[in-house]
Amino acid sequence: MTDPDAVRMKDDERDEFLGRSGTGVLSLSTADGDPPHSVPVSYGYDPVEEVFYFRLAVGEESGKANPTDRGTTFVTYGERDGRWKSVVASGRLVSTTDESIATESLAGLERTDQIPIVDVFGEPASRVEFEFYRLDPDRLTARAERSMDP
Repeated sequence: MTDPDAVRMKDDERDEFLGRSGTGVLSLSTADGDPPHSVPVSYGYDPVEEVFYFRLAVGEESGKANPTDRGTTFVTYGERDGRWKSVVASGRLVSTTDESIATESLAGLERTDQIPIVDVFGEPASRVEFEFYRLDPDRLTARAERSMDP
Protein backbone atom coordinates (compact mmCIF):
# COMPACT_ATOMS: atom_id res chain seq x y z
CA MET A 1 0.00 0.00 0.00
CA THR A 2 1.44 3.37 -0.97
CA ASP A 3 1.46 6.36 1.35
CA PRO A 4 -1.24 8.74 0.09
CA ASP A 5 0.50 11.76 1.69
CA ALA A 6 3.84 11.35 -0.06
CA VAL A 7 5.12 10.98 -3.61
CA ARG A 8 8.42 10.01 -5.14
CA MET A 9 10.59 12.84 -6.34
CA LYS A 10 12.06 12.67 -9.82
CA ASP A 11 15.86 12.52 -10.00
CA ASP A 12 16.26 16.18 -10.95
CA GLU A 13 13.97 17.31 -8.12
CA ARG A 14 15.89 15.08 -5.68
CA ASP A 15 19.23 16.47 -6.85
CA GLU A 16 17.95 20.05 -6.51
CA PHE A 17 16.73 19.30 -2.97
CA LEU A 18 20.05 17.73 -1.96
CA GLY A 19 22.10 20.52 -3.52
CA ARG A 20 25.84 19.96 -3.29
CA SER A 21 25.96 19.81 0.51
CA GLY A 22 23.82 19.92 3.62
CA THR A 23 23.09 18.14 6.88
CA GLY A 24 21.25 15.02 7.96
CA VAL A 25 21.44 11.97 10.22
CA LEU A 26 23.76 9.01 9.62
CA SER A 27 22.84 5.70 11.28
CA LEU A 28 25.25 2.77 11.57
CA SER A 29 24.06 -0.73 12.41
CA THR A 30 25.14 -2.28 15.69
CA ALA A 31 25.64 -5.81 16.92
CA ASP A 32 23.11 -7.97 18.72
CA GLY A 33 20.06 -5.98 17.70
CA ASP A 34 21.04 -2.91 19.70
CA PRO A 35 19.62 0.39 18.44
CA PRO A 36 21.66 1.90 15.59
CA HIS A 37 24.36 4.48 16.31
CA SER A 38 22.85 7.67 14.86
CA VAL A 39 24.61 11.03 14.63
CA PRO A 40 23.99 14.39 12.97
CA VAL A 41 26.40 14.89 10.07
CA SER A 42 27.12 17.19 7.19
CA TYR A 43 27.41 15.82 3.68
CA GLY A 44 28.60 16.57 0.20
CA TYR A 45 26.55 15.21 -2.71
CA ASP A 46 27.78 14.39 -6.21
CA PRO A 47 24.71 14.36 -8.51
CA VAL A 48 26.72 12.91 -11.42
CA GLU A 49 27.50 9.67 -9.57
CA GLU A 50 24.62 9.94 -7.04
CA VAL A 51 27.14 9.52 -4.20
CA PHE A 52 27.34 11.10 -0.73
CA TYR A 53 30.55 12.15 1.03
CA PHE A 54 30.95 12.51 4.79
CA ARG A 55 33.65 13.96 7.02
CA LEU A 56 33.29 11.81 10.13
CA ALA A 57 34.89 12.08 13.55
CA VAL A 58 36.68 8.81 14.28
CA GLY A 59 38.29 7.23 17.29
CA GLU A 60 37.38 5.02 20.20
CA GLU A 61 34.87 7.45 21.73
CA SER A 62 33.10 8.40 18.49
CA GLY A 63 30.86 5.29 18.39
CA LYS A 64 31.77 4.84 14.74
CA ALA A 65 34.52 2.24 15.10
CA ASN A 66 34.89 0.32 11.83
CA PRO A 67 32.18 2.26 9.97
CA THR A 68 32.92 0.37 6.72
CA ASP A 69 31.96 -2.95 8.34
CA ARG A 70 28.41 -1.87 9.16
CA GLY A 71 25.18 -1.23 7.32
CA THR A 72 24.53 2.49 6.93
CA THR A 73 21.45 4.65 6.41
CA PHE A 74 21.57 8.39 5.79
CA VAL A 75 18.48 10.63 6.05
CA THR A 76 18.08 14.29 5.19
CA TYR A 77 14.84 16.22 5.12
CA GLY A 78 13.38 19.69 5.11
CA GLU A 79 10.69 21.96 3.80
CA ARG A 80 11.08 23.60 0.41
CA ASP A 81 8.49 25.46 -1.61
CA GLY A 82 5.88 24.75 1.07
CA ARG A 83 6.33 20.96 0.84
CA TRP A 84 8.21 18.56 3.13
CA LYS A 85 10.83 16.48 1.33
CA SER A 86 13.16 13.70 2.41
CA VAL A 87 15.90 11.52 0.96
CA VAL A 88 16.98 8.18 2.43
CA ALA A 89 20.15 6.45 1.23
CA SER A 90 21.23 2.99 2.41
CA GLY A 91 24.34 0.91 1.82
CA ARG A 92 27.87 0.69 3.23
CA LEU A 93 30.46 3.39 3.77
CA VAL A 94 33.78 3.17 1.91
CA SER A 95 36.90 5.02 3.01
CA THR A 96 37.89 7.56 0.36
CA THR A 97 41.53 6.65 0.98
CA ASP A 98 41.03 3.09 -0.31
CA GLU A 99 43.26 2.85 -3.38
CA SER A 100 40.48 1.34 -5.49
CA ILE A 101 38.31 4.48 -5.22
CA ALA A 102 40.69 7.28 -4.20
CA THR A 103 40.89 8.92 -7.66
CA GLU A 104 37.17 8.47 -8.31
CA SER A 105 36.37 9.93 -4.88
CA LEU A 106 38.57 12.96 -5.49
CA ALA A 107 36.68 13.70 -8.72
CA GLY A 108 33.36 13.29 -6.89
CA LEU A 109 34.41 15.53 -4.02
CA GLU A 110 35.31 18.24 -6.55
CA ARG A 111 31.67 18.17 -7.78
CA THR A 112 30.35 18.91 -4.26
CA ASP A 113 30.41 22.16 -2.36
CA GLN A 114 32.58 22.32 0.69
CA ILE A 115 31.08 19.93 3.24
CA PRO A 116 29.70 22.11 6.05
CA ILE A 117 31.20 21.59 9.50
CA VAL A 118 28.65 20.53 12.10
CA ASP A 119 30.27 21.22 15.47
CA VAL A 120 28.62 18.80 17.90
CA PHE A 121 31.83 17.86 19.69
CA GLY A 122 32.74 18.47 23.31
CA GLU A 123 36.07 19.94 22.25
CA PRO A 124 37.36 22.20 19.46
CA ALA A 125 37.09 20.60 16.02
CA SER A 126 40.84 21.18 15.60
CA ARG A 127 41.40 18.46 18.23
CA VAL A 128 39.00 15.95 16.69
CA GLU A 129 40.33 13.35 14.24
CA PHE A 130 38.31 13.17 11.01
CA GLU A 131 38.25 10.84 8.03
CA PHE A 132 36.35 11.08 4.74
CA TYR A 133 33.90 8.35 3.71
CA ARG A 134 31.70 7.83 0.71
CA LEU A 135 28.25 6.23 0.47
CA ASP A 136 27.35 4.87 -2.96
CA PRO A 137 23.80 3.85 -2.03
CA ASP A 138 22.36 0.42 -2.74
CA ARG A 139 18.98 2.05 -2.21
CA LEU A 140 18.11 5.73 -2.69
CA THR A 141 14.59 7.00 -2.15
CA ALA A 142 13.29 10.55 -2.33
CA ARG A 143 9.83 11.59 -1.29
CA ALA A 144 7.92 14.84 -1.24
CA GLU A 145 4.69 15.79 0.47
CA ARG A 146 1.91 15.70 -2.07
CA SER A 147 1.01 19.11 -3.41
CA MET A 148 -2.40 20.25 -2.27
CA ASP A 149 -3.09 21.85 -5.66
CA PRO A 150 -5.99 20.22 -7.54
